[in-house]
Amino acid sequence: MSFYLAIIGTKDNAVYDLEFGTYRQGGDGKPKFSADMKQLCPFIVHSSLDIVEEMQWNTNVMHLKVIDKFYNYLISSYMTAGNIKFLLLHETRADDVIRQFFVDLYDLYVKTLMSPFYSVDQPITSAVFDQRVKMLAKKYL
Repeated sequence: MSFYLAIIGTKDNAVYDLEFGTYRQGGDGKPKFSADMKQLCPFIVHSSLDIVEEMQWNTNVMHLKVIDKFYNYLISSYMTAGNIKFLLLHETRADDVIRQFFVDLYDLYVKTLMSPFYSVDQPITSAVFDQRVKMLAKKYL
């Protein structure tokens, strides 16, 4: 099972993205996307931003759950208070696990923003952030 995570900034720019696989059920953590799907992942996630922006005014929850589908893939979303969007492209529906993943990712993102070396819409290039996101993925997904 493969996942594609994107953190989208306030200006709809990609702040961080990561492809990874599951560690559950004997998985090795490597994404199993086909070559075509690897190229489509950013497009699919960005195309769902319109849905997220429509939904943000109609709800007061941060975790928007599954917002869109593309072939056999689902897109889950989490909106932060600062209008940063976390989007996850995945194959199976596991809302509670994904919600907890997003909550911990939000905590990690806020800690990164507290660093004087980062600002809100700046791409995150920290190896430590990347490693911790992968640890969260291993823990939850």
